[in-house]
Amino acid sequence: MRVKSSQPLIAICLWLLAIALSPSDATAGLPTDQIKSTVDKALLVLKDPRLKPATKTKERREQLKQILFTRFDFNEMAKRALGANWRRRTPKEQDEFVRLFSDLLERAYADTIESYTDEKIVYVGERLDGGYADVNSKVLTNKGEEFSLNYKTHFVGGEWRVYDVVVENISMVNNYRSQFNRVISNASYEELVRRLRDKADFATQKH
Repeated sequence: MRVKSSQPLIAICLWLLAIALSPSDATAGLPTDQIKSTVDKALLVLKDPRLKPATKTKERREQLKQILFTRFDFNEMAKRALGANWRRRTPKEQDEFVRLFSDLLERAYADTIESYTDEKIVYVGERLDGGYADVNSKVLTNKGEEFSLNYKTHFVGGEWRVYDVVVENISMVNNYRSQFNRVISNASYEELVRRLRDKADFATQKH
C-alpha cells in the first residue's frame, strides 16, 4: 500500500503555523482558542535554535509529537478512516489499528512539518454544532496562492480535539478511507494490517 502525499496530509504541517500569522483581533471561540494554544507550543519547538541541528531531529520530533498528539483524536480518526470495517474488528484489532494509523500519520507529517517557509494562515470563521465544531481558515503562500483549510473537531473530556483536516474540500480521513477500502476489497483486512506493519518496521530500521 502506498500512502499518497496529498494536500490533506500537508494540511497537518500548515496547521502548525496558524498562531504566528493570524490576525490578533480575529474573533475566535473556544475551539479556535484551544487549537491556537497547541500551535503556539509547537512553534516554540520549531523556532528553538537548540533543536535545529540535524543531531536534534529525534528530540525535536518527539517534542512536537507530545504537543500535537494531545490535540488530535487518533482513535476517532482511525475509526473514521476504517469506516464500516471498524465494527467488524475485535477490540484488540482496533487497538492495533489505532497504533498503526497513528504511526502512519506521524511519519507522513514529520518531514513536511519542518519545511516551514513563512506560509500565512488567517482564521475566517468557526461553526459550532453541539459537541462538534469546524474551525475554518485560509492558507496564503509566498507565491500568492490561497486555499481553504478546515479543522473538524469534537468536544471530548473538556477539550476540542481534531478528528479530520480538510483542504480545499478534500478530507484527510476520507482520503485514507479510500486507500484502506481499496486494499481490503482487493485483498483483505489482514493484508492491510500487514502492509501497515511493514511500513512501520521499515521506518524503524531506517532510523
